[in-house]
Amino acid sequence: MSTPPAPTPTAASALGASAAIHPCAPGPGALGDARLPAPAPGPAAGAPGASAVEAGLAIAPSPRDNHTGDRRLGGVLLMVASGLSSQVGASVAAQAFPVIGPVGVVAVRQWMAAVVLFAIGRPRLHKLTARQWRPVLGLALVFAVMNVSLYTAIDRVGLGLAVTLEFLGPLAVALLGSRRLIDLICALAAAPAVLVLTRPQATTDYLGVAAGLLAAACWASYILLNRTVGRELPGATGAAAAATVSGIAYIPVGIVVLHHHPPSTAAIAYALTAGVLSSAVPFLLDLLALRRVPAQFFGVFMSINPVLAALVGYVVLRQHLAVPDWVAIGVIVAANCVAVEAGRRATSRTGSSRGVRGSSRRAGQTR
Repeated sequence: MSTPPAPTPTAASALGASAAIHPCAPGPGALGDARLPAPAPGPAAGAPGASAVEAGLAIAPSPRDNHTGDRRLGGVLLMVASGLSSQVGASVAAQAFPVIGPVGVVAVRQWMAAVVLFAIGRPRLHKLTARQWRPVLGLALVFAVMNVSLYTAIDRVGLGLAVTLEFLGPLAVALLGSRRLIDLICALAAAPAVLVLTRPQATTDYLGVAAGLLAAACWASYILLNRTVGRELPGATGAAAAATVSGIAYIPVGIVVLHHHPPSTAAIAYALTAGVLSSAVPFLLDLLALRRVPAQFFGVFMSINPVLAALVGYVVLRQHLAVPDWVAIGVIVAANCVAVEAGRRATSRTGSSRGVRGSSRRAGQTR
């Protein structure tokens, strides 16, 4: 029996892309992707929703890790640490909002993401064709809007609610692209939870809710655009090119914002720390975790990020949520987990049936 390969350099590039671009990314195998068979070539994983499975990357537990409970437990702990690092990074970024605002923090993050991803993907921008540039520019626009809308939502409605609203993007892509009954049930369960989170109240910040929903739309757009980019460019090249363009576009924006809102040393330190906690640290932890657990299990487990965001918001930022909000977050997380797991089983059955048909054909040819 053959053993699965250990993570490859291409897989490492995909993980680095996912962590570097998005401040609260759930990482590979995230919502909306685990249900999809891997295309060939796979999309360049570069942001939330870019799964190792969808990208067709060889990420799997190394042979010595199989059937080892301790290694699986270690993988779970690494995934928890990765999720916490992403959410703590977002909470640290929030400390700089009063000084340089969400846009200023995003500018610093985009510059850092551009540097990190350019080093990982090493895109040869001068060799891209017009056909390749079109989806890359679309992806760059999504990166730019996605992060600033999420950080604006975090500033106005809190970390837990903002991340939960954003998770509706990949969940919508997953559910709308399926005709299975279980996915319809997940959608029907998530819909009232969304209404609870966005219900009118005296303290409701509608602009913040709108920013969170815009971030969700951007995340969904990323997933769809990423498939096109993946067909045109290999590995993390497309994501690296898009992040580079987005970083360059943020140079004049950052200069204007930082000129009108002179940054303090503490604010710059917060923004840079947020970049490290939301980029480099999750990249390393995710890579180590995926050596210990299957990519599909990773995707299901990382669906708990809205809960982690709410907990970090409560502990670090003193952002209190009402009981109905906690229940709604729990329902959305449960819908995410069920949708991803159902997709995994459907994909496994499809793969098995294809394998049986292939074996039958080969057997017929040898007779």
